[in-house]
Amino acid sequence: MNIFRLFGDLAHLASIFILIQKIHKTRSCRGISFKTQALYALVFMTRYVDLLFRWVSVYNFVMKIFFISSSCYILYLMKYRFRPTHDPSIDTFKIEYLLGPSFFLSLIFNYAFEPTEILWAFSVYLESVAIFPQLFMLQRTGEAETITTHYLAALGLYRALYLPNWIYRYFTEDVVDPIAVTAGLVQTGLYLDFFYVYFTKVLHGQKFELPA
Repeated sequence: MNIFRLFGDLAHLASIFILIQKIHKTRSCRGISFKTQALYALVFMTRYVDLLFRWVSVYNFVMKIFFISSSCYILYLMKYRFRPTHDPSIDTFKIEYLLGPSFFLSLIFNYAFEPTEILWAFSVYLESVAIFPQLFMLQRTGEAETITTHYLAALGLYRALYLPNWIYRYFTEDVVDPIAVTAGLVQTGLYLDFFYVYFTKVLHGQKFELPA
């Protein structure tokens, strides 16, 4: 594992801890898209089916279990414990527009037409667009709590750090993963507007507000 992959994983972990801490501290799910969280849970459960039959390492095992369990825990908090604080009237992005194309692409562009490979490809394509419902909510409300923006920033940083990771692996291991690289570029691109506002406003102590 190289340093870019390590820091990418740490940023991913940080995003989850920030989100869980935000929900518990404010006792509210306000501003968080349940649909995005449900899509991430689906991403992890379809990507990590290899837990049932393949051992890689302790690190790999612990990380996979954590991502699956933490995503399910977040769904529990939003659906049951703090349900009254979630407003579905603004979480209206139709996830069928994400699920359908992701599944279709996974059937066509994969590394082997086998169930586990198709599910892996599906998870990669879906992860690249899973943030859409959350960004759509931001667009509708035009603003977000500072701690929510920190969560999104850490999540975006996680994927952005995977780009130099792939470059590093290409030059040191001669490894190229076209599916992951393409999806990663799409996912990182979706954060560009958010990062612009985050760096120019939130990090300067101002409230996160999208341009009118």
